[in-house]
Amino acid sequence: MASTPHGGILKDLVSRDEPISGQLKDEAAKLKDIVLTERQLCDLELIINGGFSPLEGFMNEADYTSVVDTLRLSDGTLFAMPVTLDVSSADIEHLSIVPGARITLRDPRDDEALAIITVDDVYTYDRVKESILVFGADDPAHPSVAYLRNRVKPFYVGGKVQAIQAPSHFDYVALRYTPTELRTHFKKLAWRRVVAFQTRNPMHRAHRELTVRAARQHQANVLIHPVVGLTKPGDVDHYTRVRVYEAIMAKYPNGMGHLALLPLAMRMAGPREAVWHAIIRKNFGATHFIVGRDHAGPGKNSQGKDFYGPYDAQELVEKYKDEIEIEMVPFQQMTYLPSTDEYQPVDEIPAGAQTLDISGTELRRRLKSGAHIPDWFSYEAVVTRLRESYPPRNKQGFVLCLTGFYNSGKNIIAKALQVALNEQGGRSVSLLLGETVRDDNVKLGFTPDERHENLKRISFVAGELARAGAAVIASPIAPEERSRALVKDTVLQNGGAGGNFFLIHVATPLEHCESTDRKGIYAQARRGEIRGFVGVDTEYEVPKKADLVVDVTTQSIPSIVHSIVLLLETTSLI
Repeated sequence: MASTPHGGILKDLVSRDEPISGQLKDEAAKLKDIVLTERQLCDLELIINGGFSPLEGFMNEADYTSVVDTLRLSDGTLFAMPVTLDVSSADIEHLSIVPGARITLRDPRDDEALAIITVDDVYTYDRVKESILVFGADDPAHPSVAYLRNRVKPFYVGGKVQAIQAPSHFDYVALRYTPTELRTHFKKLAWRRVVAFQTRNPMHRAHRELTVRAARQHQANVLIHPVVGLTKPGDVDHYTRVRVYEAIMAKYPNGMGHLALLPLAMRMAGPREAVWHAIIRKNFGATHFIVGRDHAGPGKNSQGKDFYGPYDAQELVEKYKDEIEIEMVPFQQMTYLPSTDEYQPVDEIPAGAQTLDISGTELRRRLKSGAHIPDWFSYEAVVTRLRESYPPRNKQGFVLCLTGFYNSGKNIIAKALQVALNEQGGRSVSLLLGETVRDDNVKLGFTPDERHENLKRISFVAGELARAGAAVIASPIAPEERSRALVKDTVLQNGGAGGNFFLIHVATPLEHCESTDRKGIYAQARRGEIRGFVGVDTEYEVPKKADLVVDVTTQSIPSIVHSIVLLLETTSLI
């Protein structure tokens, strides 16, 4: 039989509030509102459908502090991940966010009212503490630490929500199940034991063998439950992955497996995330949960070492197994034995036996380069689906981001580079000059937040163009490291096969930029006529990890353009 929901009761707020949804919708139209971010949208969907049971809203300060410090809600219930609604000081003032206030929460895609939050409290938090305790280190190489630094606003709003409606989806609707729906499905099929498998990557032969082995060992059925919300920047997009999952389901024994999609915004928090994932799958009705090697790990830290130990996640889930009340199925890495044409866990491989393997990084390299993917690694139908979304390297889009002081020469370089790439042909070339984009957004000034907002818009457009196979040249001043990181993450997250990003620092000295300024912009800034001007009263943070550094005082424009073209050639993009 299906497992009991975490906390004892499935908090299906959509069903609970359905009788008053019309009244709530009328009220929402009269309230001030917050348009959710993509992460907040994912979180809200799992709050109101019961996936995050026992939560009934975004965490207040007591729950947040307790979860960060102890992996428990303030009432003592195990819960490993803070789920928060972040706002700015301007939001607080404009929306009158105070305890007792009711605020409408809107879908960023269609502006529909999804829920109303009744504010418990508004509180600040310690970014460094959250990074260290939740993610293990205050290291921007961790995608969630970078997200916390660059995208999360400085205040959290806590409070319970009332559901008006679930977010609408227009993709793979038949595969999207709420916890209530999935539990009903299991009951209809008389599935009493269900092994859930979490993934954010395409599945191949090793994954099929691992899940079939787990099901047979536990006399259970298999739930393939991939994440289709936010994952790690650079991951294969969910459209491609779902087509892969559909293809691989045909390789399972008839009636053994079921595919359902999970709209989760992952945090890549390793051990904590594994506990969180187990709780979520318990809420969806699973009785067993597979935890593999380096579960939900983000890769290497700034020192080139793994953020988490390979089996830290298994150890933490095992520690709390009695409270989670879902049986962990631990698995080591599966590897291929060519002598017997089968996959086995690495701890069961005979000494001296030949083994073969392809890492996720190597797979992405082969997809991007068009290199061969062998049959022993994956199925032909899976590789075909992946190839459809990964055209040859010289047909993929890319983004070149030129950053530097005003009048550093970056715009001249960008225009010359556009000509050079147009001459080569093969793809469209789009030019996004920072000042031109800003001129189209007359409401934006030059405060750090307004500059950051301008970069958000540029990065979104760049990512969409690159996804379509275009070469994109952007040349914003982009003085802050957080804004440049935002541009890169957005391109990697949204660019699909075109998620190829290069940061070029046009390091022309400020003195030269100012002395050759024929328009007198620096002079106006010196006189105080322009506020927040980079190089005068706003600092330019020198990029720490530029792919190329150029300087018009020591290099000619043609030589700089040539060096950028060579950079692209070394990556086989042209």
